[in-house]
Amino acid sequence: MRQNLGVIRMGTRLARNWWIVALRGAIAVIFGLVALFLPAITLTTLVFFFAAFVLIGGILLAIAAFRDDLNNTCGWLLLLEGEIGIAVGTLAFIWPGIAALVLLYFIAAWAIVTGIFEILTAIQVRKQIENEWLLALAGTASILFGLLLIICPLAGALAILRIIAAYTIIFGFLLLILAFRLRIWWIKRRLL
Repeated sequence: MRQNLGVIRMGTRLARNWWIVALRGAIAVIFGLVALFLPAITLTTLVFFFAAFVLIGGILLAIAAFRDDLNNTCGWLLLLEGEIGIAVGTLAFIWPGIAALVLLYFIAAWAIVTGIFEILTAIQVRKQIENEWLLALAGTASILFGLLLIICPLAGALAILRIIAAYTIIFGFLLLILAFRLRIWWIKRRLL
């Protein structure tokens, strides 16, 4: 019974913070579009865009975790994912001149960890909210993207940029769809 309360708590938390999910999705789409349509940007600029994207996403996740008491596993998972995003984003800002391969591994590690946490969250809320599969699908996309970057690290910079752009656009749209479905669920729940 205690675990069921945690599931309800996480579903409610996600629904109440639907706007954070939407904001993360919008930031991902914007980042992806910039990377896609401005391929001539320098590596340093890409590092700063990536750092801002990950740092803001991490801060938003930490805010969502702290909006409620951290008295269950789900809240701590949100906080941990947020802290990892903040750490990776901060490191990318501190060392903007890092080699492309190091940036690639930062991105790959972040994508895999984020994907794992998103799948774990989807599993936790599967009985509470509808369409949790969107979060699991976004998590799977994150893991596959991270693994692709690890397997093919020597691909050309333009190809990597296009992969990053495609991933963040798809990831962002999945989060936006999830956010608006969460919002509808939250409104229905409050009306009952």
